[in-house]
Amino acid sequence: MESMIIKNIMSEDPVCIDKDQNICDALRLMDKRNVSRLLVINTNSDHERELVGIVTEKDIALKLGSSRYGNMAPSHFHVSTVMTPELITAEPDMDAGNAASVMLENNIGSLPVLHDGEIMGIVTKSDLLDICRGRAYEKYTAADVMSTEMITVSPAERVVHARRIMIDAGIGRLLVMEEDELAGILTARDMTRAVINFRKLVPDRHKPSRIRNLLVEDIMKQNVRTIEEETPVTEVASLMLETGYGGFPVIKQEVEGIVTKTDILDLIVEIEGVF
Repeated sequence: MESMIIKNIMSEDPVCIDKDQNICDALRLMDKRNVSRLLVINTNSDHERELVGIVTEKDIALKLGSSRYGNMAPSHFHVSTVMTPELITAEPDMDAGNAASVMLENNIGSLPVLHDGEIMGIVTKSDLLDICRGRAYEKYTAADVMSTEMITVSPAERVVHARRIMIDAGIGRLLVMEEDELAGILTARDMTRAVINFRKLVPDRHKPSRIRNLLVEDIMKQNVRTIEEETPVTEVASLMLETGYGGFPVIKQEVEGIVTKTDILDLIVEIEGVF
């Protein structure tokens, strides 16, 4: 099977932000452009668009929830404070299987695409998902790729605890379970939006204690979209692209597992091959 190169699937107009802007600017730009990550550039450099890092919604959520920065207003955070400066990049002719493998090995969701130091684009897990609509993937179902070892929280647990679980496990979403029933789902995006809105509403003197006591049930999403074990991977990939969701719980009589973009990338590596 001929391998697909990332030049053919990457986003050629990556959304960029200057390192000296604040994270509220970053979040507004993410909302406006419907993306979850931004390339960070230094516009004061002699180079027209010097790439200096990448910032994601998860980066912002985990930083905002930390004790070190918990009392600071989001408008006081420069993007450079929360960005990841150690970048792993790709060339336009890298094949899709290798790109998926690099993302999995480094637990990252995207690769900036550079050629001779110039920004050509960005390839994300979502871009790679589009490959899964092909015929080679039609025989696989959610049961073939789902993770059965699920990391969960209860609705009554504190958000600061959920944040620590996300950091330790290197994940961006948690299933919320109550008495073995699916009660909701909590994502890094939910956490970011909740903490920022919370800080706008709560007086400064009450913020530290109130944020520490914020519960998962206060900010989780309810009425979670689920899939069945028999759902084809091609359909799962399409659902992720259509909804923007990064994962779906798999339900039979009870929760059997979860399928995330990372699980599908494992399948892409298997099918596309790594050279």
